Amino acid sequence: MEPKLSNGEIYKKTLTFSLKRFVFNLIMFIVIVALSAIGFLLSDRIVGQGMYGLGIGILIGIVLVAVLSHFFSYIFKAGQIAVMTKAVTEDQLPEDIYGTGKAMVKERFTTVALYYAATSVIKGIFNELGRVITKIGEAVGGDTGSSIGSAISIAISVVVGFLCDCCLGWIFYRRDISAFKATCEGAVIFFKNGSTLLKNLGRMFGIGLASLVVIGGAFFGGFYVLVSQYSEPIKAISHEVSEFAKDGEHNKLIEIMSDPALLTIAICVVLALIVWGIIHGTLVRPFILVGVMRNYMATAVQSIPQESDFAILEEHSKKYRKYKMKNE
Repeated sequence: MEPKLSNGEIYKKTLTFSLKRFVFNLIMFIVIVALSAIGFLLSDRIVGQGMYGLGIGILIGIVLVAVLSHFFSYIFKAGQIAVMTKAVTEDQLPEDIYGTGKAMVKERFTTVALYYAATSVIKGIFNELGRVITKIGEAVGGDTGSSIGSAISIAISVVVGFLCDCCLGWIFYRRDISAFKATCEGAVIFFKNGSTLLKNLGRMFGIGLASLVVIGGAFFGGFYVLVSQYSEPIKAISHEVSEFAKDGEHNKLIEIMSDPALLTIAICVVLALIVWGIIHGTLVRPFILVGVMRNYMATAVQSIPQESDFAILEEHSKKYRKYKMKNE
């Protein structure tokens, strides 16, 4: 029987989490930029060393954003995954999407620490798998193994990210058992059904690449037009870098930052990637995730792992053995 809720409907209904996360990330981005600019201007006026102030401003901004994100942003991601899981497994959505998502997260993870402990276990197991596959690629690649390994590493990190989200969804689905056991079940499900679960690879990378080219390219062009209007401040920063590194060792980064034209391009690339990352992560990636999640859950529900199946993790993951010892 065809599901009543299509992937597009689930995505649209859970878009509230994406929009809230987008606004939150946008505010955090503005905070970092503002603190960086304030640091540069104050330091340049007071001690004539704007680069020191710029660095301090960036550092303060990153720390502040990291703390705020740790305690607030997780609810958007976890809540969205919780409601997506409910939708693909029960073929229905609650009227209060956001409220239900928050309630499901608080019910499963009564504290922030429990949420990050569970996600740490998930990432530990799947990242270990990713490193193993990357090393195999490097070994097979011969002289070009390093480049092949890097490419594989990027691809694996994308796949691992989706698998971690699916495993988190499984924790919400299996709310009658401990988060640790549900995490292990989620990993076993992948090891037992990997070929089936990875059939969405084309969807992951195809939409992801299109997103990078269209969204990232558009913002790069926009930022280049904008940043080019501030040629004097760019020249000032380049001069600061040149003076700062005059007697030191030069590297590629210093060479780029010392050239106003290259610095302009570098700034635009970084800004475009940051904005693309925010938009892709909050608006595009969830659309991909719905399809991956439906595929994962359909397979998982039909083959819930037994205790004996955990031997697969004993074989493939040292991380699992360590986590198991802690939880016994």
